[in-house]
Amino acid sequence: MSGDLKQLQQKLQIQFHNRLILKQAFTHASYVNEHRFSQQQDNERLEFLGDAVLELTVSEYLYNLFPGRPEGELTKLRAAIVCEPSLVKFAEHLEFGQYVLLGKGEELTGGRTRPALLADVFESFVGALYLDQGLEAARLFLERYVFPMVEAKGRLQMSDYKTELQELTQHYNMGVLEYRIVEERGPAHEREFVSEVYMGNECVGKGSGRSKKEAEQQAAAEALTQLKLAEM
Repeated sequence: MSGDLKQLQQKLQIQFHNRLILKQAFTHASYVNEHRFSQQQDNERLEFLGDAVLELTVSEYLYNLFPGRPEGELTKLRAAIVCEPSLVKFAEHLEFGQYVLLGKGEELTGGRTRPALLADVFESFVGALYLDQGLEAARLFLERYVFPMVEAKGRLQMSDYKTELQELTQHYNMGVLEYRIVEERGPAHEREFVSEVYMGNECVGKGSGRSKKEAEQQAAAEALTQLKLAEM
């Protein structure tokens, strides 16, 4: 059961002029497929737009925040902010999952907490806010909920799981890591990659994402969790 979007607007202190576009931002394709006569649109186009708004606003923020940093470092910082694991954290923090309109099948299979879905919803919301109130409103929203994740000294609070895993395995001489893309699924506009990370011949982590890099980060995150559990 999806939550009340009025409640969400109150929590965010944002009032949409066009409530239909807000509803669209939280409408998954599976819901539209099961309600073909409702004329409700899914959020895929808004996701596309929100992705571009995020790229621009995060780039502008980092450009102004770190005037001395070269393009390569800014690109890495931006990638850490707009990658799927980070967008999922933002969506979870704002409890976006409870407001999504899902088809029954997607609901039963845990779609409300699926990382790719949450990341898409966050992008869709940003796209909807941009269309409803313009770039400045989208920027103010991001300044409140996204940009604080960047510390004053420029070190991201979000983890680079691959680097962390590499450092851990090197410190304890645990062997060489190898990442393998084992599956690609979904339509071209919503491609999802599945990655496994191996330590020697043993698979120590598995993850998925909308790019190969994101899938590898998720696999590394799972590997870190498993290794830390083994130490307990």
